[in-house]
Amino acid sequence: MPLYRYVAIQSDGRTVKGLVTADTEKLARQKLRASGETPVELSLTSSQASKDTPIWRREIHLRAAFGLTARALLIRQLSSLTEGGLTLERALLALQDDAANPRQREIFAAIHGDVTAGASLSSALANFPTEFPVMDRAVIAAGEQGGQFSEVLTQLANELESAHALRAKLLGAALYPAIVSIVAMLITIFLLGSVVPQVTEVFSQNRYDLPPLTVFVVSLSNWVNAWGGVALAVCVVLGLLSRSLLSSVPRFRLLWDQYWLNVPVLGRFITGYNSARFASTLALLVMAGVPIIKALHTAGQTITNAALKKIVVDAVESVTQGAPLALALESGKRFPRLLLVFIRLGEKTGDLPTMLDRAAKQLNADLQRRAITWATALEPLLIVAMGGVVMVIVLAVLLPIIQLNQWVK
Repeated sequence: MPLYRYVAIQSDGRTVKGLVTADTEKLARQKLRASGETPVELSLTSSQASKDTPIWRREIHLRAAFGLTARALLIRQLSSLTEGGLTLERALLALQDDAANPRQREIFAAIHGDVTAGASLSSALANFPTEFPVMDRAVIAAGEQGGQFSEVLTQLANELESAHALRAKLLGAALYPAIVSIVAMLITIFLLGSVVPQVTEVFSQNRYDLPPLTVFVVSLSNWVNAWGGVALAVCVVLGLLSRSLLSSVPRFRLLWDQYWLNVPVLGRFITGYNSARFASTLALLVMAGVPIIKALHTAGQTITNAALKKIVVDAVESVTQGAPLALALESGKRFPRLLLVFIRLGEKTGDLPTMLDRAAKQLNADLQRRAITWATALEPLLIVAMGGVVMVIVLAVLLPIIQLNQWVK
């Protein structure tokens, strides 16, 4: 149901602002007048207007209103409120009142309006696909159909919190090496672009040959000052072009992702992360009562690598024809053997969700362990490398000075 933002005057003359849901603008005005308020301004909210207004008049949001942490908190709160005896409509109103920002409040109001009009929560969330991914909606729909709404919401919140914890640990492990690399690059560019040219001017009037190391560093400095801006612009253009191709040409994206899977160390990280997310999502969906074919299709959409996602798509076709899931995934030769073993055990014992959950936990633990190990090993190596680069530049500057002192003596 459309959501309108209004400014109205109450019977006592006070001006109030708020949100109201109605099928049309006329009905929205009638609804406000019936409550004793005279509407002065009435307009569709940004989340609703974006469906009908031209693209140049839409509001641009650089980030989603509900990130992974906010979604997990929202679903956890919704589960607690409904489990405590509140109806879904009252629970949504409570969440709307406690929303962190106006945009979240608008989304809650729109969802509440749809639910009040008779729509299910999953269908109401489908109006905001960028805020609530297909996995969330599928799990919630299964809970609505199976009569285990609060329990399913709790399981979904646990899954989102687990995914956030895994992502935070991986980012934390990569943060320090990334900072050291960026600082080393900036220091090197500063020395080559500012310090070395000044030293070059000092020795440019002398009639003696500079040391080979100094000649090399001076040549590199000249190139940075002459072509550094051009090189940066070319890199930006190539990056934007590559991003456009990755998003618009599926074949290019598939080849690109296949290449990264074959890169030593990094390929294992990509495979392990996607496999863990796939296993945990599939376990949650099957446990919630989603049919295996639909669960596979939905879990496959959580995979960020196109090559791995294609294996899941092919596996869906094979499972539809009667093939075992483990065999269907094994034909792609990409997923970890540990995951395939647990799936095979789950199919034999008839307890696939439990085995998938165990596989996801082991993959998460292994991924975190390897990330911490590599981060610990990279930290001293990057520091040594940064020190070596700075030392080379300093030596290139000092060698002509030492040579000049010797000649003077």
